[in-house]
Amino acid sequence: MKTFFVAATLAILVPAAAFGQTLKHDHMMHGNQPGMMTGSMLPQETGQSAFAAIQEIVAMLDADPATDWSKVNIEALRQHLIDMNNVTLGAVVEATQSGDSMRFAISGEGPVQGSIKHMVMAHAATMNGMDGWKFVAETSDTGAVLTVTPPDQASMTKLRALGFIGILTLGMHHREHHWMLANGMPPH
Repeated sequence: MKTFFVAATLAILVPAAAFGQTLKHDHMMHGNQPGMMTGSMLPQETGQSAFAAIQEIVAMLDADPATDWSKVNIEALRQHLIDMNNVTLGAVVEATQSGDSMRFAISGEGPVQGSIKHMVMAHAATMNGMDGWKFVAETSDTGAVLTVTPPDQASMTKLRALGFIGILTLGMHHREHHWMLANGMPPH
């Protein structure tokens, strides 16, 4: 039994030590080292999604020789992504239907309150009138209130199913919005 335990321990430790030696990762040098993956073998996801969104924009800016780096504002994009995260994960939403509209009272604590106000007011201004949907937003002491009126009864069913966060995802303006923020342009 003792021999088995020693053999099993060595079988685990020796490859682990060899693996650690082969894939040492120096954060200052990301070059090709023995044992590192290259090309299409690399993972596609760069980690956390906000980081990946920023990395994608930076790569696009870097690849464009016409980029005016004096106007680029990656920090503005980062702050917006923080707002998106706060609202998506930290907001509390109370939804009530009133006639042909849905009213979403969105609240939060600390920095989530500011994020709610930024996101809700901007989204309502951007989406109001698109495809017949009406968005009316106002700030509140704890966040914001968003009233959404769909164009017809079938869309009311869709609105109830989507809820507040689903409504925020509507519209293909998000990528353009992020690009404008990063380039120092007015995003709305």
